Formats: sequence, structure tokens, C-alpha cells
Amino acid sequence: MSEWLLEMKAITKEFPGVKALTDVDLRVREGEVHGVVGENGAGKSTLMNILSGIYPHGSYSGRFYFNGEECRFRSIRDSEEKGIVIIHQELALVPYLSIAENMFLGNERRKHGVINWDETYEKAREHLRLVGLAENPHTLIKDVSLGKQQLIEIAKALSKNVRLLILDEPTSSLNERDAQNLLDLLIEFKRTRGLTSIIISHKLNEIAYVADKITIIRDGATIETLDKSTDDVSENRIIRGMVGRDMSQRYPARERCAKETLALEISRWSVHHPLYTERKVVDDVSINVRHGEIVGMYGLIGAGRSELAMSVFGRAYGAHISGSVKKNGAAISPDTIPNAIKQGFAYITEDRKGDGLVLSNSILRNLTLARMDRVSEKGVIDPDKERGGAYEYKERLGIKAPNVDQLVGNLSGGNQQKVLLGKWIFAQPDILILDEPTRGVDVGAKYEIYKIINELAEQGKAILLISSELPEILGMCDRVYVMHEGRLLAEYPADEATQESIMRVILQTNRGEGEAS
Repeated sequence: MSEWLLEMKAITKEFPGVKALTDVDLRVREGEVHGVVGENGAGKSTLMNILSGIYPHGSYSGRFYFNGEECRFRSIRDSEEKGIVIIHQELALVPYLSIAENMFLGNERRKHGVINWDETYEKAREHLRLVGLAENPHTLIKDVSLGKQQLIEIAKALSKNVRLLILDEPTSSLNERDAQNLLDLLIEFKRTRGLTSIIISHKLNEIAYVADKITIIRDGATIETLDKSTDDVSENRIIRGMVGRDMSQRYPARERCAKETLALEISRWSVHHPLYTERKVVDDVSINVRHGEIVGMYGLIGAGRSELAMSVFGRAYGAHISGSVKKNGAAISPDTIPNAIKQGFAYITEDRKGDGLVLSNSILRNLTLARMDRVSEKGVIDPDKERGGAYEYKERLGIKAPNVDQLVGNLSGGNQQKVLLGKWIFAQPDILILDEPTRGVDVGAKYEIYKIINELAEQGKAILLISSELPEILGMCDRVYVMHEGRLLAEYPADEATQESIMRVILQTNRGEGEAS
């Protein structure tokens, strides 16, 4: 019997024009949590897709063994039969099915060919209890928070008698409390059930906390595996392995260049939920941004930051919207998205795959999509102008791809994010609203995106930066607004903004509301 539960040897995978993996090795012992880290495009998700059968045997070279047996998976069903279950960054739950229906979808509890609903709901309750949830299994997924949905995915994996659980960026959309609960659950399952896990994450502090060993992949090749019991697994040490250099400065230096004139003024802005219209999600908020200024917007999940941004940008979200918007001191009404674009607004969404990019289209088409009038004459696209503009922004933003005809869906997360930024920079806006601009992006690509944001500020653009990463807010912004449950709590200049002061005002508000109730 091999000492390894999983052993992958010399795995090589090519896509058209791109070699994603070159002779990658990965070994995982039973009962350990194994971290896999690397920059966007390093090949982490590709390796996991091979392991889980998403990329079938024959589409790659090399071999891998699970529990001592060579695996030649043709589909994800083959890997699940062996007890290998993958949970992707984009959760695969059906919103309008119940928790129980989701948990056993494709793995139905049957009796004589008919679904046994009593067993389905009873087993669902059992597995929910295992992950610390007391939810009613009849509850629809759409009515469950994101943090609980992630735990439901783990319960679903347990229902398949999982031996190796693969989690791809499991905490990217979670707040700090839910993320910590999930990591502690993995450690608990390792201790009590001997569960083996592989976790991919760009949050290196979480990897260092939860993983027994950490394998670093760079440019499609295995660099090294660090053992927590004997090696330095600090963030700086992991980063050095990932990018091949020290990154002592996480945020590029920038000369503060804010002008006195206000580019954007939002006054007494209120927004109601689009479906539950009696519920106010933004409550009488007033903020402003100067030319050349980067203003941060921080808050916990449910604070109303994205709702504020989307409602200002062409009323893309919400009902019963009230309040006023001024640009350069003059009242404007960006009441539709085309109108907002014409008036110099750009909104870089937090959901690049769902709302920001057309993944089945090329870099060329995505980069020019927001301002087709810049590459057309009398309503007819000029192919030379379109291609020239796309190549200019590809080079300017450092998008790594063989050419602008590459499909955006085949790019790494960091390069997709650069295409999304490029699409809106191409639109030549005066005011940019950046909603989680580095979500799911590695430290190297983050630094490049930060440099782009700084350059835009130096050009006199007004930038509103929304982020759930407090260090990012503190490292990039000239001023910081703090929101909580739809209301504006505080405003700090950069030299007064600290993690302690910001979290204190949020926690004090929470405590006050708790006492009032």
C-alpha cells in the first residue's frame, strides 16, 4: 500500500496556444489538509479539473493514483465513485430547489426506482448537522446565505462518502467569520473523520492557518512543497515561491494627487430592494469623490455597498430610488446604463463572469464592447480600428494571451479581470466605480491591477473602490467610508483609517442594535 492517498506524476496539459501544465507532481497523504497555491494562470484549477475527471483521461499526459490504484477518469461521475469530490468557486447549487433536493441531485435516494423523499429529507438533516447547520432541508437555496451555501456544498460532498474533498477558492465570497468557520470545519473533519482535503486559495493567511502542507505551482510547473511542521509558511515565504521574488511592498507607491474640485457628489441616496420593496437596502447615504482621488468603501456583507454602486450606475439595481447625483458640481441623472456611460461613469462589477464579461467572446470583442461608437463609423464597425484599439489595451494592461482573438473564458482570473478593467478604461470614463476589483486574483496580478488604478487616479479620474479586504482599502485609498446595513457609519482620512478604528465602529453599531432589540 502506498504511503500517499493521492499521487500525481508528470501531469502535462495543453490548450490551443497555451501549455497550462508541464510535468506537475502532487502527493497528498491521507488525513491531511493540503494547500495548492500559485498566481492566476499557474495551472492550479487545471490540475484539479484533471483530478476530478472534468478533463478526461487522454486529454493530458502523465499518470495519477488514488489509494494505490491508477485512475483514468472519463467524467466527474467516475471521480465521485472513488470518493473524490470537487467544490468549485462558483457554487453548483440550484436556487429554486430545496437544500435536500440540491444535496442529492444526481445522487437520489431511490426505492424501486422511485425517489424516497422521507429518506432524502432525513439524510439531508443528518448531513446538515455534521456541518453545524440547523436549517430546514425543505428551505430553498435562494433563501440561504452564501456562507451557509458553502457549508451545504460540503454536506453534499459528505453525502457522497467523500474521501478527498477539493475546494477551489472556498472563501472568496465569504465574510471573515464565515470563512473562519469553514476553515475550522475542515480541521475538525480532519481530526474526527480523517477527511483529506485539498484547498486552493489566494488568501495566503488562510492557507497558512489550515494546511499541513503547501504545494506551490508557478507557470504550470511544481516549484516546491512546504511542510508546516518543518518549514517557514509565512505569507512572504509563500509569495516568494509563487512569484519568484520578494514582494515586501504589496501596494505600489503613489503620489497623492486629489484635486479640490468634486467630481462626484451623491446626496441623500436611498434604495429599496427590487423584489421586497418594503426593505430599504441603502438608507440616506451621502458621499463624494474628488478628481484624482481614490475613495474606499468598506463594510461587511450586506452593508449595501454594491447596491449603492449599481443603483447610481444607470439604476442597474433597486426600486424606489431617491436622492441626487452631481458631476463637477452640476446635477445629472444617470438613470439608464447607456446614459450613465455617456455621462462618464464606469462600473466594474464584482461578478466578472456573470455580469462583466462575455466569456464565449474574444478579448477583442470584450475590450471594445462598452463603447462601440469608438470603433465604428455611421453604425458600422471598423475592423482595423477595433483590432488596433484592442491590441493597444492588451499591451497597456499587460494581458497575457497570444493574441486578442483568444476567448476570454480561456484566460486566467487575473487576466480576465484586466480585460474587464480594460473594457471600461476604453470607454474613457471620468468616474470609475470598482467593485471588488481584485477578487479571486493572486498577489502578483493584484499588484499590477493596483498600478493601473493608481495610473487612472494620476490621470485625474475619480475612483470609488469597494472592497471586502480591509488591508486593500487601507493600502490604496485617500479616504475611507464605512457602511453597515445600508447606512453610512463613518468617514476617515487615510492617516486616521486603521483596521481597529473601522472594525470598532462596526462592532459598536452591532452591539447597540443588539441591545435595542
